[in-house]
Amino acid sequence: MKPKLIIATGNAGKAKEFRALLGQEIEVLTLADFPKIVMPPEDAETFSENALAKAKFVAETVGLPTLADDSGLVVDALDGAPGVRSARYVEGTDQDRYLALLDAMKDVAKDRRSARFVCAMAFVAIDGTSKSVEGTCEGHIVETPEGKNGFGYDPIFRPEGRDSTMATLTMDQKSSISHRGNATKKMLDVLETHFSLELGLRKL
Repeated sequence: MKPKLIIATGNAGKAKEFRALLGQEIEVLTLADFPKIVMPPEDAETFSENALAKAKFVAETVGLPTLADDSGLVVDALDGAPGVRSARYVEGTDQDRYLALLDAMKDVAKDRRSARFVCAMAFVAIDGTSKSVEGTCEGHIVETPEGKNGFGYDPIFRPEGRDSTMATLTMDQKSSISHRGNATKKMLDVLETHFSLELGLRKL
């Protein structure tokens, strides 16, 4: 029987990515498996603080090892916005948010559109011990959305070294360069030690 790990997210896109990364060796559960859980507000000022708060809350509530992340888009020309408020940048859908961001950047020159995705990840064991890591993916904001894969701001973010946006990549391509993939690489040693498993086959 596979050991169980809760990913403290209700985001279907994130859940799919985590299952692709870890699902061969660990049974990945999400908040969808615990519909009665009401998560506290994500009101910290950093990605790391938000991730740790979520992981602690779920681990204490359910009594299972929990992995949480907080991630978002940091745009230099917007003084770091939308940052920790990426999912709440404007009301509505993912498309509403990335179109609003493009509108905010309509007068920003191509050479000033640098940005990065940031993912802070925290693991909390049943005994309350914790470990946090962070991963990034550098790139820039395009002027026109491109691609239908992924979620969030993927259609307007072109990673460094790529000719197209994150939303044009396959799951495996995205995982190999993404902020979440990079954070997971750092977290794998923690999970291997905790679960006494060899996750090397899933290392990116």
